[in-house]
Amino acid sequence: MPSPDDAPGRLRRNLEEEGEAYTGGEDHPLGAYAGAMGVYVASIAALAAAARVARRELPDPSPWDVLLCAGATHRLSRLVAKDPVTSPLRAPFARYRGIEGPAELAEDVRGSGARKAVGELVTCPFCTGMWISTGIAAGMVFAPRATRLAAATLTALACSDLLHFARVRMQRTTEE
Repeated sequence: MPSPDDAPGRLRRNLEEEGEAYTGGEDHPLGAYAGAMGVYVASIAALAAAARVARRELPDPSPWDVLLCAGATHRLSRLVAKDPVTSPLRAPFARYRGIEGPAELAEDVRGSGARKAVGELVTCPFCTGMWISTGIAAGMVFAPRATRLAAATLTALACSDLLHFARVRMQRTTEE
C-alpha cells in the first residue's frame, strides 16, 4: 500500500500524465494556464472582499452600461493586444512579424510555460477582453463615474474606428 506521504508525488505524476495525454507532446502549457486561471479567480475574490469591506453596493447595470462597457472592452483589448504603441508591453512575450491590419501588428508568441501563457494572453484581444471587462466591472463598483468616463472615451474611439473603416470602404467603392 502506498504511503500517504507520497500523495503529492502521485498527484503530480497523475497531472503530468493527464497533461501529456491531452497535449500529445505539443507545447501547450496547461500548468501555466491553470496558474493564470488561479490568478484570475484570486483577483475576483480579492475584489469581492474589498467591495464587502468597503460596503460598496453592486451596481445594477442598464443595457446602456453593458453597451458602453462592451465598446470599451473591445477597444481597450485591441489596444493592448494589437496596437504598435503598446508593443513594448508585449515584446518580452512575442516576436514582431509585421503589419496585420490598419494600425495593428502581427506577432508570434514566444517562450514556453508561463512566458508562453502570458504571451498568448497579451497578444489575443479575446483573451485580454475577459481581464479588461473584469477591470471595468470592478471600476463600476469602486469608481463608477471615472469608469464611465473612461469607458465612454474608449467606446467613442471604437465608434471612430468604425467610421474610419466605413470611409475607406466608401472611398474605394467610389474609385472603382
